[in-house]
Amino acid sequence: MNHGRLISGGGWLLRRLCTAAESPAKSPNLYRILSALKKTGGSVSETLDNHVMQGKAIKKRELERCVEELRRYRRFQHALEIIEWMEMRKINFSWDNYAVQLDLVSKTKGVVAAEEFFSGLPTPAKNKYTYGALLNCYCKELMKDKALSHFDKMDELGYVSSLAFNNMMSLYMRSGEPQKVPHLVELMKRRSIPLSSFTYHVWMNACASLGDLDGVERVYEEMKTEDKIGWQTYSNLAAIYVKVKDFEKAEMMLKELEKRVKPRQRDAYHCLLGLYAGTGNLGEVHRVWNSLKSVSPVTNFSYMVMLSTLRRLNDIEGLTKCFKEWEASCVSYDVRLAGVCVSAYLGQNMVEEAALVFEGASRRSKSPLFRIEEMFMLYFLEKRQLDAALRHLEAALSEVKGDEWHLSPEVVGAFLKYYEEETDMDGVDELCKILKAKNFDDSWIKTCINEAKASPETDPRLKEDDPQNYPAQEN
Repeated sequence: MNHGRLISGGGWLLRRLCTAAESPAKSPNLYRILSALKKTGGSVSETLDNHVMQGKAIKKRELERCVEELRRYRRFQHALEIIEWMEMRKINFSWDNYAVQLDLVSKTKGVVAAEEFFSGLPTPAKNKYTYGALLNCYCKELMKDKALSHFDKMDELGYVSSLAFNNMMSLYMRSGEPQKVPHLVELMKRRSIPLSSFTYHVWMNACASLGDLDGVERVYEEMKTEDKIGWQTYSNLAAIYVKVKDFEKAEMMLKELEKRVKPRQRDAYHCLLGLYAGTGNLGEVHRVWNSLKSVSPVTNFSYMVMLSTLRRLNDIEGLTKCFKEWEASCVSYDVRLAGVCVSAYLGQNMVEEAALVFEGASRRSKSPLFRIEEMFMLYFLEKRQLDAALRHLEAALSEVKGDEWHLSPEVVGAFLKYYEEETDMDGVDELCKILKAKNFDDSWIKTCINEAKASPETDPRLKEDDPQNYPAQEN
């Protein structure tokens, strides 16, 4: 085969992409092949080129679905490489594809790179999609001045939509300025810009943040008249009532939520588990879990939500049963679930049980379990058992290859705090000695220590409680 014909000009490739037929029964679909690159290595472009050279079709919509799925699972670099391959091969690259590319550039290379990408776009590509994508970048990074200036520019160009308003509202909420949200809502209404369900939810949350529960009810009533209510609305309302400890109203909203849930809407069931946990209703948690298992395939992530919920409610017996059930049936072993279990046991001073889970996870995992090692370090430092903490530190350090892992700022901070409070020794010097004994260079050590000094203390075990801290996982 003349490979030059494949890559020069793109004409032969484009015809192959558009017209060749692929038999899905004979080989894995393209998404499966691309998603496996995380484990197998290799580049996206080589994989796609090989796919084409094998005589298999790749339609544009298929590539776009791959990008959507990879973004969903926070595999941003691979998603960006697909978009770049599409652009390079001139596969009917549309203007809205540039917006997705800009978002992925921001996520993988930072906002400055996204700005440079935007500046380099051809004039027709600087449209409502790419302007909106850049506004989203500014809002996500809480760059308020740039966001406001960019929003004004979009307004001048006639590119402002409900999505742009939603971005600005979210920015104000995350910046601790909920009082600015109602003004934006009124502005949308004056301009006859439709309010989406998301807009109403942010408006509700703004009212709740201002202590205006009557306002929350008014927004809810308006949503009913506009027929904008879905299960997410009741999830949002329940969360508001849980926060103010009005558990009766919260559970009323949860019952309404359940009426609207379809069997395979796992996200809705996950919300129900977390919100019933917020009301302290363990019985309802188990009922919802059993309901989920009866109507939808239960993924690793679903098990992680349930384990985190049971840990939150201190139902160690239920957690142990759930974990064993998952271990016995899982198709792919997810060490994060073991981490939730270890954190639960350590929270109850069940060190032996935590160690057994850790040992089992170590046998089944293909990678070092640095995160779980850190949980043990924090636990033993809290209990003033330095030798045990050091054993876990040394075990973790012995498995480090290259620059794959740094001690978290929380753990470094915990070691420094221990030395400061319990000994006369200089914590930085002592930690440096330990790390240098394992042949870590000064720059690696300085990075760890500087990150610890710059970061607020947060116990990683506490983060395990909240599944929202985890990206979705393929299962």
